[in-house]
Amino acid sequence: MFTLDVLSRIVHVGTAITLVGGSAFMLFVLMPAAKQINDGEHQRLSRLVIGRWKRFVHVGILLFLLSGIYNYCRAFSKHEGDGIYHGLIGVKILVALAIFFLASALVGSSTKLEGIRKNRAKWLGLMVLLAAIVVAISGFLKVR
Repeated sequence: MFTLDVLSRIVHVGTAITLVGGSAFMLFVLMPAAKQINDGEHQRLSRLVIGRWKRFVHVGILLFLLSGIYNYCRAFSKHEGDGIYHGLIGVKILVALAIFFLASALVGSSTKLEGIRKNRAKWLGLMVLLAAIVVAISGFLKVR
């Protein structure tokens, strides 16, 4: 079990680093830089980046769900009766689900979610903020 616990933690944290870091890079570096190129090149770059990034998003969400459920089940007995822990974990899970929705909407092709993609910077900014909240909750729970 110890090996699986360590592996699950590494997968969870490594996925967070990849997806949160990639999202922050897109918001603060790639999108502002891409504004400097003409519309045709911008559209092509956007299609190429999103086409590649969507694989990371989809696999990352799967890895988050698998490792997160495993980690929570393993930690549950250690925190039995700890209302603060379970309340904050509940908030973390709900915020993470909102992040998963936004991330999927931003790389998806649903016409119903086109409004999110048209305001990519706004929603990506919210997603990065929500991810920072999840990281803060996780950090607090890890050391408390």
